[in-house]
Amino acid sequence: MSFTVAIVGRPNVGKSTLFNRLVGKKLALVDDTPGVTRDRRPGEARLMDLRFTIIDTAGLEQSAPDTLQGRMWAQTEAALDEADLTLFVVDAKNGLTPADKTLGEMLRRRNKPVVLVANKSEARGSDGGFYDAFTLGLGEPCPISAEHGQGMIDLRDAIVEAIGEDKAFPPKADEPEVNVDIRRADKNGIGEDDIDEDDEEEPTYDDTKPLRVAIVGRPNAGKSTLINRFLGEDRLLTGPEAGITRDSISVEWDWRGRIIKMFDTAGMRRKARVQEKLEKLSVADALRAIRFAETVVIVFDATIPFEKQDLQIVDLVLREGRAAVLAFNKWDLIADQQALLAELREKTDRLLPQARGIRAVPISGQTGRGLDKLMQSIIDTDRTWNRRISTAKLNRWLESQQVQHPPPAVSGRRLKLKYMTQVKARPPGFMISCTRPDALPESYIRFLTNGLRSDFDLPGVPIRISLKASVNPFEPKKKRKIY
Repeated sequence: MSFTVAIVGRPNVGKSTLFNRLVGKKLALVDDTPGVTRDRRPGEARLMDLRFTIIDTAGLEQSAPDTLQGRMWAQTEAALDEADLTLFVVDAKNGLTPADKTLGEMLRRRNKPVVLVANKSEARGSDGGFYDAFTLGLGEPCPISAEHGQGMIDLRDAIVEAIGEDKAFPPKADEPEVNVDIRRADKNGIGEDDIDEDDEEEPTYDDTKPLRVAIVGRPNAGKSTLINRFLGEDRLLTGPEAGITRDSISVEWDWRGRIIKMFDTAGMRRKARVQEKLEKLSVADALRAIRFAETVVIVFDATIPFEKQDLQIVDLVLREGRAAVLAFNKWDLIADQQALLAELREKTDRLLPQARGIRAVPISGQTGRGLDKLMQSIIDTDRTWNRRISTAKLNRWLESQQVQHPPPAVSGRRLKLKYMTQVKARPPGFMISCTRPDALPESYIRFLTNGLRSDFDLPGVPIRISLKASVNPFEPKKKRKIY
């Protein structure tokens, strides 16, 4: 991107609405409640022919530095230091306030280009607030409506004039042609069209590809502190208060030559306790981050591990088909660590049978203990999640399983498993051709699943097995049924 723009203003003037308008997606949470945004959120903006990086920030609230509002303003100041241009948003409908004038004074002292934006100018009676904005001494305000998309052309011209055409339109470098391999997969199930014709070769794992990781857990488990420790800076807002994080913020860094894109998410409480609209939006944003990620780290509070909500979050991640890793945070607060470690291992095997062999790492986001081991577990789990097994190996394995433990007989007739192949990865999905798939008991499918985990080294990732009835070649063709 050619330049960076920060959006600032007092609470509830429409900064996040303008951010969503410029990035073309509803990334930032928007609500009538003042102070929704707390962390600074970057995004790739498009405004006509302009391409730039935009940063959404928290509203200005004058408070002591050790308070939550003071820490929020520190994040906004960091965004201002990073930005080349500032969009100062005021509310033309309600007019100027002392907070607007204070922020205007601060921006003038920074000696950086500022574009004054009069939002909500479509409202009746907004002319008074528009003309009052001239008194800030930051030039002519640009009237817009972020919610309805009005005034975007004028905003584009104001940005170009403030930043300069040379920086707004840098010369384009020749871009190499990139071939993209798109593979279609059925979201709701596994179909026969997903079978790879050349599945005898097990592809090697690409350890240079960027990896998307989501950090989830209950409120106040230490998710934001963990990411800050990874980055080595106070990038995300943290504190003793529970539920500080609202938006799902993505950050990138390089770990041993590999790009890691990590998503910080809001803490997820029990569904019965989530009553406010804003918290519902935060949880929905966290669920989107889980679906977008490849590997999900579930952060447990080691002082109170394995709460019911912890188990429900793990089950949710596995049902979404994501690769999961457990992180027992706040390990520095544990007195008898060896005894607790043995207890956690026993509880993990007993309470999470659907994720047998899941990797669990004791860490401390405050001190940085165990973070390298956690990242290695994330890489190893993603490697397992992408694993493909050749059809020949699977059929030899299936034959040996039936010899040791034959399928049960139903109504006096023995069930036969004839053929097995892996139809997809991410997570590993297998299809078995058999007689009467509707009669095969769930217990035998679990037996096969556990056997796949142990014999092919697939610990901790969800495994999906679908059944297909064998086709009689002498019968008329009909739609094949997948169970």
